[in-house]
Amino acid sequence: MERVRVAVQAADPVTLAGLASCLKSRAELLVVPTQAEADVVVFAADSVTSEVLADLRQSAQRVSVPRVLVTNELNPANVLAAVESRVVAVLPRTAATGARLINSVLAAASGGGVMPPDLLGELLKQVDYLQREVLTPRGLNASGLTTREIDVLRLMADGLDTAEIAQKLCYSERTVKNVVYGVTSRLNLRNRPHAVAYAMRAGVI
Repeated sequence: MERVRVAVQAADPVTLAGLASCLKSRAELLVVPTQAEADVVVFAADSVTSEVLADLRQSAQRVSVPRVLVTNELNPANVLAAVESRVVAVLPRTAATGARLINSVLAAASGGGVMPPDLLGELLKQVDYLQREVLTPRGLNASGLTTREIDVLRLMADGLDTAEIAQKLCYSERTVKNVVYGVTSRLNLRNRPHAVAYAMRAGVI
């Protein structure tokens, strides 16, 4: 059986050692020294401050693997920001028994997640607000892409070049290039293949 590689990040060495020791007790888990080697990251913090959120965001940008957050305090208003930083499981420190921690890591590794009911309810409210008040009025959907951007990316995924896409959609080539540039710059995507991959992961093409 292939072991799940887990990296642990914590502000203080005692917490770090405790979490690592707990995770090492299970044969199906392998604790690794760096996030770059990990399938899952366990991130522990007393409270989720703006600095901790910034750290989570930067960490997720460097290594895009699921994260299990162990904390005493997570403001419900910050739950969407945490999820956007690849946090798929939240464990209150008071309830973070060894079994729960390990189950959360295994769930994260298999594409699942574990969220306390109050935070899950708040997350759904924030996503609903985002969809209703922010995305829909701008012609965007939950992927952050407009209908026109999705049309262009779908044809790009089919292998069409700029001229062919322009002809198919009755746009100028400049318009197609502007659409692609708009997507890649707004969503911090590196290039066209990255934009297509983003749209495919979002399930819109």
